[in-house]
Amino acid sequence: MSATSTRQPPVPAPVAEADARPADGPPLPPVVPGLRRLLAHPRFMHHHRLVAAVLAGNVGLAWQGGTAGWWQGPDAASALGAAALANVALAVLVRQQYVINFFFWLATRAPVRWPLRIRATLGKVYHFGGLHVGAALAGTGWFLAQLVAMTVQRGPGGTAALSTGFAVAVALLAMVATALPPVRAAHHDLFELVHRFGGWAALLLLWVQSALLAGHPAALAGMPQAWVLALLTASVALPWLRLRRVAVEVVRPSSHVALVRFNHGVTPFPGSSTPVSRNPLRQWHSFANVPAPEHDGFRLAISRAGDWTGQFIDETPDRVWVKGIPTAGVANIETLFRRVVYVATGSGIGPVLPHLLAGQVPARLVWAARRHRETFGEELVAEILDRQSDAVLWDTARDGKPDMLTLAYQAYVEFDAEAVICISNRRLTWQVVHSLERRGIPAYGAIWDS
Repeated sequence: MSATSTRQPPVPAPVAEADARPADGPPLPPVVPGLRRLLAHPRFMHHHRLVAAVLAGNVGLAWQGGTAGWWQGPDAASALGAAALANVALAVLVRQQYVINFFFWLATRAPVRWPLRIRATLGKVYHFGGLHVGAALAGTGWFLAQLVAMTVQRGPGGTAALSTGFAVAVALLAMVATALPPVRAAHHDLFELVHRFGGWAALLLLWVQSALLAGHPAALAGMPQAWVLALLTASVALPWLRLRRVAVEVVRPSSHVALVRFNHGVTPFPGSSTPVSRNPLRQWHSFANVPAPEHDGFRLAISRAGDWTGQFIDETPDRVWVKGIPTAGVANIETLFRRVVYVATGSGIGPVLPHLLAGQVPARLVWAARRHRETFGEELVAEILDRQSDAVLWDTARDGKPDMLTLAYQAYVEFDAEAVICISNRRLTWQVVHSLERRGIPAYGAIWDS
């Protein structure tokens, strides 16, 4: 959800290779003063602003309900439950793949003739996860308040409805606890399992509780809560209804990378991602789709970054599980700008490559990796250079660790770009994005909010 910036690495010595560029470009501009500088701080990024906005809205609702007497009397538990369910619905629906794609579609309708300040703000659409976090926290709080009211009142449904409510509370609190950034970072597999099975359990228990409170099926069908639960059930089930096990072709240009080709009747749009698993009830990992113009199917670039990816590369499967629909990612905001610079390290080239191939927006690539051709294959590098003859390819094995911030700004100035999109690891992404934002340059990169 959040991260801290790190110190900028030293500028390496210039190199003479045609693929590389020296990092001694134009000096970085000064940090912008005042409010713009404050808002560029990671603590005030758009994700956190959305969390705060949702929580503030719920505080306002609590105050309004308190003055109007909604939280008192025999209907208090029902009113609190409605507030809880509304927030849970928001938390679930903003993570639905069709909704995510709609957010990106709507944000990128802005024409490039609009002022850059407006387009740059719309480019932060991928921070929508702040709505999910704020609503999940608020929904949990409202649900706990409803439990207190139900315990005091002992209304419809009796002990069974109350016991079901406590079970839901346990599931929600477990999801909140495992989603805390330190816990999620240290135990991501646990976070994923708790959210999947805890979410399913909570939804099922809410159906049971609603039935107990309604008393009979006809009454349940007439309750607004039942229609909301039906919508949430459909939203959660839809990706799994598209679950399939498909054949893949895997090429390993090196022991660090696997290039996976899919051709099962789906050709996703550039910049989308597909979740992949070898065990559908356990780990899922999303990778950027790389469709080739005028060709069916797509590719994924999987690099060694942990146990799952390492096993995938070492023990290449001939079939994998996929689910859901191709979902837009951060780089899809490129169409908001006249010209962009892509900054990638290692397998970060995967999300960038489909945009380079599609050529919807003039772009300049800065790609740092260890022995590009040996690691990713001569064919892939040739494919990139065919589209980007002036791409900056920095070989870290030969030239050392680059100053990606300086390289990014140099390309930004030389290319007369309007924005920089960085696809890299967490530390470098935050360093490049927030260092540029503090200087008034539109910059974008993943925020690791899920």
